[in-house]
Parts: sequence; C-alpha cells; structure tokens
Amino acid sequence: MKSLKKQRFGWYVYDWANSAFSTSVVTVFLGPYLTSVAKTAAQPDGMIEFGFMSLHPGAVFSYAVSISVLLQVFVLPLIGAVTDRLQNKRAMLGGTAFTGALATSALFFLNVDAGNFLYGALCFIFANVAFGASIVVANSFLPALATPDEVDRVSSRGWALGYLGGGLLLLAHLMYFSSVQDSGGSVSFAVRLILTSVGIWWAVFTLVPMKLLPGGPRPRQTSQTESAPLKKSFLQLWRTLRSLRAAPVTLTFFVAYLLYNDTVQTVIAMASVYGQEELGLGLDVLTTAILIVQFVAMGGALFFERIAALIGTKPAIVVSLFGWVGVLVAAYTAVQTEAHFYILAAVIALVMGGTQALSRSLFSVMIPKGKEAEYFSLYEISDKGTSWLGPLVFGIALTMTNSYRAAVLSLIIFLIAGLVLLMKVNVAKAIEEAKKV
Repeated sequence: MKSLKKQRFGWYVYDWANSAFSTSVVTVFLGPYLTSVAKTAAQPDGMIEFGFMSLHPGAVFSYAVSISVLLQVFVLPLIGAVTDRLQNKRAMLGGTAFTGALATSALFFLNVDAGNFLYGALCFIFANVAFGASIVVANSFLPALATPDEVDRVSSRGWALGYLGGGLLLLAHLMYFSSVQDSGGSVSFAVRLILTSVGIWWAVFTLVPMKLLPGGPRPRQTSQTESAPLKKSFLQLWRTLRSLRAAPVTLTFFVAYLLYNDTVQTVIAMASVYGQEELGLGLDVLTTAILIVQFVAMGGALFFERIAALIGTKPAIVVSLFGWVGVLVAAYTAVQTEAHFYILAAVIALVMGGTQALSRSLFSVMIPKGKEAEYFSLYEISDKGTSWLGPLVFGIALTMTNSYRAAVLSLIIFLIAGLVLLMKVNVAKAIEEAKKV
C-alpha cells in the first residue's frame, strides 16, 4: 500500500497538472483570442448573427462558460454517483483528465482568419465539462487523505502547488508570446500553440497521481438485477439530492458557495477580456498580470491557512469575501491604467487563495462519509472556472449596456447574497448533521 505521504503528493500534483487550464486557457488566452475570432465573423454593425440572436463578440466566451456549466449540472452529479458506486476513483480521474486534455489540445485548430468561433466554443465546452468532472473525482480523495484537523493544511497546499504549476507554465507562455511579438511572428499561431501545450501539460502530469493515488477496490460483480449501473447512478443521484434536505446547514453553505463563487469565477474568467476591451491593454500586460495572480495566490492560500488557524475557517472566508467586494467596486470606479490593473490583480490573488482553498476544506468536513464524490460533484458545479450564473449575467449586462465596467459591477449581487448566507452557516451543526445522513 502506498504511504499516505506519497498519496498526498500525488493528489497535490493533480492540482499542478490541471491549474494551467484555469490560468493559460480560461483566464488569459482563450477569452481574448476567441473574442478576436468572433469579431472576424461579425456583421458590419459589429454584432454576430447566431440563429435568431444577435451577440456581442465579447459575450461569446462568457456564454460558452455558461453552457458548459449547464451541461455540468447534469454530468457532474452523475460522475460523482458513478465514482462512489464503482469505487474506482483513480481510473475515473484518468479518464476525465485525459478527455479534457485532448479537447484542450484540439484548440490548435481555432483559427482567427477562419472566424470559426463556434468550433472554439465547442472545444472549450467539452474541455471545461471534463475539467469539472476530473475535479469532482480529485476532490473526493480529500477526506481520505486528511483528518478534519488537517484538511485546511492539505487543501491549501494543493492549491498552492496548483498556483505554482499554473504560474510556471504561464511564465513560459509569456516569454514565448513576447518573443513572437518582438520578432513579428504569427500571434495567432503562437496562441494556438500555447493552448495546445496546456493540454499536453495536463495529460503528462496527470500520470503522477495515476501512479500514486489509491485506485480503490475493484468494483464488485453485479447480479442480473443490478446490471444497470447507469440507472442506479441516477437513482443514487436523486437520493443524494434528497439527502441534502436532512443536512440543511450543508445545503445553506452549498447555496452560499454557489453564489459567491459565481462572482469569483466570473472575475477570473473575464479579467483578460475586461483588460483588453475596457482598458485597451495588450495581451502581454494581461499575461503578466495573471502571472502575478498565480504567484501571489500561492502565498495567499498559505496566508489564509494561517488566518483560519487563528480565527477559524468560516471567518477567514468571510474576510476574503469582503476583499472581493473591494475588488468589484475598484474595477468599476478606480481602475484606469496598466498600473491600476496590476494592483487589482495582486489584491485578487491574495483573497482568491483564501476563498478557494478554505471553501474546499470547509465543505469536506460537512459531507457524509462514503458520498464524497457525489457531494463534491454538486460542489464542482460552481467551482473554478465552471460557474454559469455569473457569466450569464455578465454577458447580458454587457450586451444591454455595452460597458464592461457595468458588467463587472452587476456581479456584486451574487457576492453579497453568498456572504449573507455564509454568515448563517453553523459549521459544528453541519458536521453533526452529516453523521446522520
């Protein structure tokens, strides 16, 4: 049997492997590039005619994010139910991760000259659904790898290593992109190559957790009356949703997380588009800003781990959310220059590390044993890069106002609602409820 230390290391490395998708693809390169591709296909009035709809080119990426998460509403709980029933988490992790890596690599064929924005949106949707599914499986390992007293530390270290991995690859991408710009090379080809390299990175480093994480016992042979695991998985999903009624405090936290994390993920996903279209910043500046985010967020995750040890996990999350309120207000009123954007990026990084790492660890102690993947499938619906309410509202606000600042400010309603609900969560009561489910 693999030692617990090695198992934890394997689990950390999966954060390292997949974080490049969130940074280089979702946060930096795909949003602005897909917007540029969409502009190529736009009508003379600057809008895209798509069926009976007219879309702002800058809204294409946000709608793609929303669609991918609407699909995850159906796919991820099923993945969780199947994973818990078959108890073959490592194989499920590999299948979902390699699928996402393949779809990401296929973005190489997204060509700005062809205006094939629909192809790019579809590749992203497939990749993001697979990404979310793999995170469901990966997160379900956490309760087995750490005691309730250790989850903040283990979760924070996983996030920290993820930020480091995503940051290092993003640094390589920045250096490569800058060299292409300086030499007058093809920017389109450079971005496509960068997107493909993320898929390769994701696939290669996934081999480490596939080697070190426990695979779980073999699935038991089913009788003829139990020969429909898919049907049973849907039935189990329904029971999981019903079981949330017996854990109202955990349900309250889940709704709170869904709301405030919508804001977090939308800001992360749309930051580059905001910088490019509203502030007129170049992709080199945007990449540098996100690089700052990665390395500061690594320290932010560890910093908020210390805060949680001093004042408690939930209060530490509350502190981080007040920081997010400041971010939205500043993005609407104060951010005007390249220097302002860098400062905003550093503040986002600091509070982001605490919000994400501590929310995962807090949720992990409030779920029933034996149902980790199922509950984390619900959690992942609103986790990194997979929110849908925020991007949808962002896209609608942008289309109605033609203002990226107004679109950013529209997100504050989700943040405040989530903050209010979170403050009502009684963690000790939630832990006791989970034991009875």
